[in-house]
Amino acid sequence: MAAANAPITMKEALTLPSLGINPQFINFTHVTMESEKYICIRETAPQNSVVIVDMNMPMQPLRRPITADSALMNPNSRILALKAQLPGTTQDHLQIFNIELKAKVKSHQMPEQVVFWKWISPKMLALVTQTSVYHWSIEGDSEPVKMFDRTANLQGNQIINYRCDPSEKWLVLIGIAQGPPERPQLVKGNMQLFSVDQQRSQALEAHAASFATFKVTGNESPSILISFASRSFNAGQLTSKLHVIELGAVPGKPSFSKKQADLFFPPDFADDFPVSMQISQKYGLIYVITKQGLLFVYDLETASAVYRNRISPDPIFLTTDASSVGGFYAVNRRGQVLLATVNEATIVPFVSGQLNNLELAVNLAKRGNLPGAENLVVQRFQELFSQSKYKEAAELAAESPQGILRTPDTVAKFQSVPVQAGQTPPLLQYFGTLLTRGKLNAFESLELSRLVVNQNKKNLLENWLAEDKLECTEELGDLVKTVDNDLALKIYIKARATPKVVAAFAERREFDKILIYSKQVGYNPDYLFLLQTILRTDPQAAVNFALMMSQMEGGCPVDYNTITDLFLQRNLIREATAFLLDVLKPNLPEHGYLQTKVLEINLVTFPNVADAILANGMFSHYDRPRIGQLCEKAGLYIRALQHYTELPDIKRVIVNTHAIEPQALVEFFGTLSREWALECMKDLLLVNLRGNLQIIVQTAKEYCEQLGVDACIKLFEQFKSYEGLYFFLGSYLSSSEEPEIHFKYIEAAAKTGQIKEVERVTRESNFYDAEKTKNFLMEAKLPDARPLINVCDRFGFVPDLTHYLFVNNMLRYIEGYVQKVNPGNAPLVVGQLLDDECAEDFIKGLILSVRSLLPVEPLVEECEKRNRLRLLTQFLEHLVSEGSQDVHVHNALGKIIIDSGDNPEHFLTTNPYYDSRVVGKYCEKRDPTLAVVAYRRGQCDDELINVTNKNSLFKLQARYVVERMDGDLWDKALSPDNEYRRQLIDQVVSTALPESKSPDQVSAAVKAFMTADLPHELIELLEKIVLQNSAFSGNFNLQNLLILTAIKADPSRVMDYVNRLDNFDGPAIGEVAVEAQLYEEAFAIFKKFNLNVQAVNVLLDNIHSVDRAVEFAFRVEEEAVWSQVAKAQLREGLVSEAIESFIRADDATQFLEVIKAAEDANVYHDLVKYLLMVRQKSKEPKVDSELIYAYAKIDHLGEIEEFILMPNVANLQNVGDRLYDEALYEAAKIIFRFISNWAKLAVTHVKLKEFQSAVDAARKANSSKTWKEVCFACVDSEEFRLAQICGLNIIIQVDDLEEVSEYYQNRGCFSELISLMESGLGLERAHMGIFTELGVLYARYRPEKLMEHIKLFSTRLNIPKLIRACDEQQHWKELTYLYIQYDEFDNAATTIMNHSPEAWDHMQFKDVVVKVANVELYYKAVHFYLQEHPDLINDLLNVIALRVDHTRVVDIMRKAGQLRLIKPYMVAVQSNNVTAVNEALNEIYIEEEDYDRLHESIELHDNFDQIGLAQKIEKHELLEMRRVASHIYKKAGRWKQSIALSKKDNLYKDCMETCSQSGDRELSEELLVYFIEQGKKECFAAALFVCYDLIRPDVALELAWMNNMIDFAFPYLLQFIREYTGKVDELIKYKLEALNEAKAKENEEKDMVAQQNMYAQLLPLALPAPPMPGMGGGYAPPPPMGGMGMPPMPPFGMPPMGPY
Repeated sequence: MAAANAPITMKEALTLPSLGINPQFINFTHVTMESEKYICIRETAPQNSVVIVDMNMPMQPLRRPITADSALMNPNSRILALKAQLPGTTQDHLQIFNIELKAKVKSHQMPEQVVFWKWISPKMLALVTQTSVYHWSIEGDSEPVKMFDRTANLQGNQIINYRCDPSEKWLVLIGIAQGPPERPQLVKGNMQLFSVDQQRSQALEAHAASFATFKVTGNESPSILISFASRSFNAGQLTSKLHVIELGAVPGKPSFSKKQADLFFPPDFADDFPVSMQISQKYGLIYVITKQGLLFVYDLETASAVYRNRISPDPIFLTTDASSVGGFYAVNRRGQVLLATVNEATIVPFVSGQLNNLELAVNLAKRGNLPGAENLVVQRFQELFSQSKYKEAAELAAESPQGILRTPDTVAKFQSVPVQAGQTPPLLQYFGTLLTRGKLNAFESLELSRLVVNQNKKNLLENWLAEDKLECTEELGDLVKTVDNDLALKIYIKARATPKVVAAFAERREFDKILIYSKQVGYNPDYLFLLQTILRTDPQAAVNFALMMSQMEGGCPVDYNTITDLFLQRNLIREATAFLLDVLKPNLPEHGYLQTKVLEINLVTFPNVADAILANGMFSHYDRPRIGQLCEKAGLYIRALQHYTELPDIKRVIVNTHAIEPQALVEFFGTLSREWALECMKDLLLVNLRGNLQIIVQTAKEYCEQLGVDACIKLFEQFKSYEGLYFFLGSYLSSSEEPEIHFKYIEAAAKTGQIKEVERVTRESNFYDAEKTKNFLMEAKLPDARPLINVCDRFGFVPDLTHYLFVNNMLRYIEGYVQKVNPGNAPLVVGQLLDDECAEDFIKGLILSVRSLLPVEPLVEECEKRNRLRLLTQFLEHLVSEGSQDVHVHNALGKIIIDSGDNPEHFLTTNPYYDSRVVGKYCEKRDPTLAVVAYRRGQCDDELINVTNKNSLFKLQARYVVERMDGDLWDKALSPDNEYRRQLIDQVVSTALPESKSPDQVSAAVKAFMTADLPHELIELLEKIVLQNSAFSGNFNLQNLLILTAIKADPSRVMDYVNRLDNFDGPAIGEVAVEAQLYEEAFAIFKKFNLNVQAVNVLLDNIHSVDRAVEFAFRVEEEAVWSQVAKAQLREGLVSEAIESFIRADDATQFLEVIKAAEDANVYHDLVKYLLMVRQKSKEPKVDSELIYAYAKIDHLGEIEEFILMPNVANLQNVGDRLYDEALYEAAKIIFRFISNWAKLAVTHVKLKEFQSAVDAARKANSSKTWKEVCFACVDSEEFRLAQICGLNIIIQVDDLEEVSEYYQNRGCFSELISLMESGLGLERAHMGIFTELGVLYARYRPEKLMEHIKLFSTRLNIPKLIRACDEQQHWKELTYLYIQYDEFDNAATTIMNHSPEAWDHMQFKDVVVKVANVELYYKAVHFYLQEHPDLINDLLNVIALRVDHTRVVDIMRKAGQLRLIKPYMVAVQSNNVTAVNEALNEIYIEEEDYDRLHESIELHDNFDQIGLAQKIEKHELLEMRRVASHIYKKAGRWKQSIALSKKDNLYKDCMETCSQSGDRELSEELLVYFIEQGKKECFAAALFVCYDLIRPDVALELAWMNNMIDFAFPYLLQFIREYTGKVDELIKYKLEALNEAKAKENEEKDMVAQQNMYAQLLPLALPAPPMPGMGGGYAPPPPMGGMGMPPMPPFGMPPMGPY
């Protein structure tokens, strides 16, 4: 069947490779298409990326660098879902991104791997794991919800699809698995159907499935259907079925009966199976697509087969629904994206004709509104009507495809049916059926509405309109208007009857809706007239209407000034103001005149309104001087001030402060410049100082920064207004830090009597000048001294204050200050009073009145300074009696007691509260011993040392230092800087320590001497304590200290102390002696305490006497000692002696060092003895390994064999490798053979030149590396037979092949290498590398075998590598063949042309050149053939004719001068009508004088320079050539030149034909004149007939009559008369027919009216009677509103509106 007539149309939407998609990524795992909107491709090379193809603009793919295992685009929006497996786990990480917003929507980490996923809706993802199925919503923060577990039949299946029905109540999961054993190539399909409501699953066999909804007749709710296709092999039978089943049928309601059909697979598709199913809801068709590209189309309702065809030669792996066109998209492995759609023009004829299924054809036509079934539907309708099956006929008409029966004829047909009594009229049945099926058309709506209106059932109309069942028209609105204006308005709006809508809104006085509606529909009414109409009745509505006009897009249709004048003409000031205020809100410069206008009219009439307008500040472009004058006249002085710009005007107005609000005036001052503001302020003060002072103060407060504080102060001072200054500075004071401001404020407050404010400021302010303020207050002598007290107290002028108050006899304020204000300053007050010689009684009373609040220290200082300390005795004793522990109290009391001499020692030793340092200092000059007592009591170390040094009291000092036991004090006393150190040491040694019985005191003293680095003095001290039988003689620490001190200070005494003392720490002292290099003393100490190991270490490590150590070891015979001796001998290089000592010590711990030393000294015999001893104590791999190695070194191979047969822990592999590395091959051979290390054994045999054994071992090893080592060794030894055996085992490894080849070639063994490769061809594991490498070797060394090898094994060669080899070796013929095999036709063609002597073959070149991709090669081939094979150039050009630019080919040949050579080619391609080809052939024809061919070329191919060719041949010597020129002129429309040329050659027939074709009357008549002039009467007669349509009859008859040629013109005259007579007859006939048609139409209308009246009489009794005349029941318009001699007027004074 032709594709154009097929019921299903296939077209290629795009190809993925054309978008740059690598073919390797076009498969099921990399390509996804979730809807018809997007395709998503995942690439993994050259880099990880995701390509998104928008099907609306497929040539602009979006490529993003994304790494993922899978990517899905959302079906509707640009949302991308990504899935990636977490490294090292089986978990998948899911992410969803919004590409447009570049934001992550949500993500989730699945605990198990997702094997398949799919968008089941724009908001829901389905996730399929190995065990379960989840649904994951992309909205909110929800996690995936488990829906069901997979059934057993899907275990181990590859999931290929997942679907859900629109309600998401039914789910289906589909997988495929390997076929049955008897037919494994047939893939098995499994399906799991799950019900969400029932929570149950059913396992079925199916390869593809899909859901659909279907409306069953009699059931209001749509049924859910599932269709699935399967192909199974059971009991040797292959079964292919399609099933359609209803899910969730409701009992008691009509349901869908189960359907099934066979799928017929052609024999060539025996193993094919369905991979996808799509259902078109639009047409009710099922599409089943198979893997190998078959398409099955079935009807959903009946499961009838509709169509089958193969839509793709390549396997299809992906499909998706194309719901917008009722088809589907399919993607095949080639990357084609195919779109299958229904051919609406042919499917119904196909089903009715080809399938002969008329019922299905009609159903398809009705269901999809398709053409092709019109005759069937009409015929069926007529049959039903004739059988009086009006209900069925009505249903058929309602569902008729493309509404072919929804016509007035059908309505008339139902109207003509008589109504049976008690039955519903057929017309009403028809309309009822239409209403249940959908919407009525215009005619049907009008007819039904007429019936309803006649019956006064308006509510039915309202319901139908609400349900959108009627098509609204202007005629329907006119009909309904007679009963309901509101309903008619709705109909007019839906019908877009704009004039009627505007008129209706005007009638309803809904003027605002007129503007809204007009804007919506683009209608432009007369707005000015509407506004005038509204003004007459409702001014406020007019304002609203005007405002709505002003807000229209494109600007107000009526000028604002015109609208304002309309309001003002009716004295509607308020309305005009309201309108202007609203429209002038944007405050545009062009509205300046209107701004001035609205202000003027309100200033004259309503000044308060104008004031409010100006207060809002909404205008800025009006005439400000004019408005200022009007404001002044209206008494709006502040507005006048705001508008005046001249200082005299401002001064004139501003003095009217009685009529200006103060705050507004203050704000106005803020708009003036500094100079003008000060001038105006000065004028106000001059006019009325008292009345305007408050305004001036407020102004100065507000704008002090602009005016300047100094200027304001100067202004107030100029008028001596301290009150103004006080109020002004009072507001500024809190923000000012200037001392002068604060002082002036204090001054103004004082002068205005504001004493409390003075007191507050002096107390709180921190910025006034204290000195200046103090002096001012003292001079002012205010009655209240508190301000002065504040200043003096805060700024330290207490003495001045005290003096001022004492002199002015204000003792009460002194008492108040001390007692209440600041008792802490009482000492200063007392001091000043003492200086002013105040009475002591007053002072004592003042002090006692304060008591504990009084600071004692400064008070004592003040009295002590004036030598009046006794004055405080009573006060201090009073404090002590009250239990005061204040140190200053007790210090002062102590000083008084010391001065009085009243037993001071008792006070100093018993009083715990005084400060020892202060009192001691007080005693130093009076009695040093008292000072020592005070300092000792307070542990004042520095002061006590100083006073004892100064007064030579060293015995007291020594006793104090020893008793204190303070390290820091000892450091100071024993410091070298202390010039009295010697005297102190003498007293300590002679007096203080002998008197002491405290070990701690002795220890502290010894430590101090050690710290002070006085070793000799310390030794002297310790000898006296330890050696002279004191209480501390046996003290362990002191003995240690004595020896240690001697070690440091006097080593000569150490040995004596060691011998005399026994109670000391021997190990520790010995170590110290070693550190002090007293080795003999250390040895004596260790030996005294039996520390033999430490002793021998001293001999070995310090004295370095191995012999004494050996002698000492023999004496003590301890293993530990021998071990130390052995280590020392080992260090000294005495390996044999060390081994003997280790054996004596039975010490195996140092075996690693012994092994290394023995190896370095090559004493393996001794090492064997040592290792045998070590093996007895431990099992160490190192020991056993070294023992084997030692046996090998001393050539005891038998012992090696015996040892390895015994149990051991030797690392035999490492030992063998070591023996091999040191060339001990025989021993290594024993080891490798024992451990079966055949690889090492093989190379060992190689080292021993035992090649056959090496090959045998390599065969057992079967390692590529081993084979290579043996092979290369055999090659080097020219053992090529064995080398080939090895080589055959190497070259089967691709990675090692090249290394073997290079090794052979580097040694010149070419023949042997080729023999090896040829032998390798027959191997079972022979791979491409062997064939390729052999080809390379042939190219280099055996070129005669190369072509045969290439042809035999072309499919098993690495062609690019062999191409490089052939190119290097210049084997051009073989290179060409390889290029062809590799589909590199461009390179093949280039090689042939560049090396034609060897590579060119005409047939081969033709095959190659048509496949090249580079177009330039075509033209290079043309040059090549032109130079080397010109006889074959036409054959070449014919082959590439469809691919070359013919113009360029002609240019090449023209430049070469060989144009005639390609004449056959140009003739063949001239049908393309190329200019260059046409002109070249025409030139050749002219040269050959072949006018027939030239004429034929010109006639058939017009793409050339026609005028140029005509000019070239119009003077040719051949007549036919000139005739061709005339023909060319005629074709070019140059009629005169053509006729002139024909006249010149007497070609009169050509002249006549040219005139006839030109259509030019003037040329034709000129030709007649020419024939008359030439006397060609016959030509004259012939021209009249040839140019009959152009020649005017009067001209022809006149020329004939004047030139006596009437006879020759008479035939023309007869023909003319006959023609015009026929035309008149036709006109008369047409007129009569028109009259008859008009009469017939008039009669028909009369019959229709009569029939309607008859039908009205047959209506049921429930319907009302027909409307009475005059009640508007029909189309008759209402009578005109005439009368009273006035013409009819349209309603509401509106002009009549034309049709929309």
